Amino acid sequence: MHHYDVIIIGSGLGGLVCGAILSRHGYRVCIYEKNRQTGGCLQTWSRDKVIFDSGVHYIGGLAPGENLYKVFKYLGIYDKLRLKRMDMDGFDHISFAGDDKVYRIAQGEENFIRTLLEDFPEEEAALRAYCNKITEVCSKFPLYNLRTGDYEEKRSVLQLNTADYLRSITSNEKLQQVLAGNNLLYAGVAEKTPFYVHALVLNSYMKSSWKCVDGGSQIGKLLCRQIRENGGEVIRNMAVTAINGDGDKVDHIVLQDGSKVQATYYISNLHPAQTMAITHSDVLRSAYRSRMQGLENSIGAFVLNVALKPGTFKYLNYNHYYHATGNAWAGIDYKEEEWPQTYAMYVSASSRHETWADSLSIMTYMRYDEVKQWQHTFNTVLQTGSRGAEYEAFKEKKANLLIDCVEKQFPGFRDCIHTSYVATPLSYRDYIGTGDGSMYGIAKDSADPLRTMVSARTKLSNLYLTGQNLNLHGILGVTISSVITSAELLGMDFLVDEINQSIYT
Repeated sequence: MHHYDVIIIGSGLGGLVCGAILSRHGYRVCIYEKNRQTGGCLQTWSRDKVIFDSGVHYIGGLAPGENLYKVFKYLGIYDKLRLKRMDMDGFDHISFAGDDKVYRIAQGEENFIRTLLEDFPEEEAALRAYCNKITEVCSKFPLYNLRTGDYEEKRSVLQLNTADYLRSITSNEKLQQVLAGNNLLYAGVAEKTPFYVHALVLNSYMKSSWKCVDGGSQIGKLLCRQIRENGGEVIRNMAVTAINGDGDKVDHIVLQDGSKVQATYYISNLHPAQTMAITHSDVLRSAYRSRMQGLENSIGAFVLNVALKPGTFKYLNYNHYYHATGNAWAGIDYKEEEWPQTYAMYVSASSRHETWADSLSIMTYMRYDEVKQWQHTFNTVLQTGSRGAEYEAFKEKKANLLIDCVEKQFPGFRDCIHTSYVATPLSYRDYIGTGDGSMYGIAKDSADPLRTMVSARTKLSNLYLTGQNLNLHGILGVTISSVITSAELLGMDFLVDEINQSIYT
């Protein structure tokens, strides 16, 4: 039986960052990935000679000295990334039906305030209070700032609700909605989303926003290369079917071909509920299993990936968020007959040209219930089978409704489309590995914040969790979660010091 120091289940960003960190420190690492392609949401795919991203549409915090910059520099991948900085005066554009204005979210605190003051000249006090609050909240999350600290620091801000906070700083409803206007980034729910989620996500983009030129898969490929150079292995097309315990430890895992593999430590990059479903151990009490499997996930996504006719649609160095009503929170609670109520447009950065776009993705919400009838029409292990003509007709109908919605902001858009491809919550379930096609994993709730925070440790002493479900989703959130998980083996003080020192070497 093979024996490694660390076995990592799943090669999403969380698994790859853990693998890169631990292999760098001499651990013999092996990552098992069920798919043909590594990277989870970092995956890209190509059609019509055009590259599409599965999930990495833009990244924050990558300017020198910022948090993600430091970690990527430490991992040895920053200098090899092909990046394009987004529009300084508006990396996100927000628009509402019936309002001719487009509101811009700018990079840099003073630039952010100055830009919004053009549309809200009376609201300087509110905008400064907002920026100060974001800074204050972010300062209470030690690892987000790559320092060690006490968990108690953040406790005082966990129950602050985003929508409530925005109402508290201004009576201007339009400004409240603009500040919440890109909440597709975290599947915002007005009554639930904690302000710390809003703050941690927005802060990194407001500091610096970037697109990956020719797709985000470069991050995953570079991390795989680092792992292999450090003596690790990344094995594709090999699902882990069981995690078998013995006493208070994991003894071995079982692979889809029936073989067994052992390690000293095990890290699962799967959703905690999926991890529990394949873990066999008398130590895992039903209450713990039930808690993990009972955590509510965020809503799923419907994504239209468009290959554009050459020279027809200008490259936009920003993202566009649209709302069909004046309420930026309303789109997530859509009625099927009124879908879509919101969307985000992400135009891909290509190395081929600056002026014209090759491709773009349009993302909106979709509940899993809408596609549930086709959930058994595809073998998720072998990745074979067809979902049938009804499913194809469903996708085409939805795609046309979304294109009609986009046409309102971008007249003539339909004529720019060469071909288009649709991803639904089922696509994300099968290719990315979320049980119900959830966009961002476990949904956070300001009314009960501790319930939705998952520890990297499990009830088995050598089994750890990583990925978007621990603390925060997204490139930055998952990277920081991987630091937390890796620190369980290396020690937090040591690892944080290493990361901070790496920018000087």
